[in-house]
Amino acid sequence: MRFRWLINRKNQQVEIYRSDKEVEILDSPEILSGEDVLPGFILDMTTIL
Repeated sequence: MRFRWLINRKNQQVEIYRSDKEVEILDSPEILSGEDVLPGFILDMTTIL
């Protein structure tokens, strides 16, 4: 696993898990990037959270 997102709609948070780093928690992000796993991919979070 290179990375994954855990989207928590109730708390309006996204947890980002990367294989080589600590968990990153974002509060109410507007977008998520596919980083180097999905280059150019952008997820609009304004319609999800």
